Amino acid sequence: MTEAQLIKSAEAVVSSLKKQNKTLGLAESCTGGWLSKIITDVSGASSVYLGGVCSYSNSVKMKLLGVKEETLIKFGAVSEQTAREMAMGARKTLGSDIGVGITGIAGPLSDNTNKSVGLIYVAVSYEDTVIVKELNNHFTDDIRLNNRLSAIETALSLLGDIK
Repeated sequence: MTEAQLIKSAEAVVSSLKKQNKTLGLAESCTGGWLSKIITDVSGASSVYLGGVCSYSNSVKMKLLGVKEETLIKFGAVSEQTAREMAMGARKTLGSDIGVGITGIAGPLSDNTNKSVGLIYVAVSYEDTVIVKELNNHFTDDIRLNNRLSAIETALSLLGDIK
C-alpha cells in the first residue's frame, strides 16, 4: 500500500472516530511516528487525535507508557505482551478512548534476538478490549519500508473495524 492509499484509509478512520466521538492516542516503535504522520495528514484529525509517543527504547516504553520491566525481560520488546501494554499505556498516558501500540523488527538488520525481521505486533486497546495482530512479513525488496508500511496498514485496518 502506498502512503497516499494509507492517507485515504486514515481519512476513513478519522471520519469514523469523529462520528463515534472517540479519541486516539498512539505508541509507536518500529514505525517511528509514521502512523502519527499519516493520521495528521488528514485535515480535521485534531478533533480525534490527541498525540503519540515514539517509544523506540525500552526505557521510554517503561517510563512513558508503563510497559512493565518484567514484560520486556520475559517476552522482549517485540512481543504481543509489549504491544498490548504499549496500547493500554497510550490510552492512559494520553487520555484517549483508543490506544494503538506498534512494536517490531523492521529490518533489514535483526535486533540480535532470535526473532526474525518482519515480526511486528500491532495492538489496539479500547473499552475493555485489546486486539493484537501478529505480522510475519517476508519482504525481499525495500524491507524496512515495506515492513513499516505493513504495520501502519494493519493499524489503520484494526482502527477501521472499531464500531
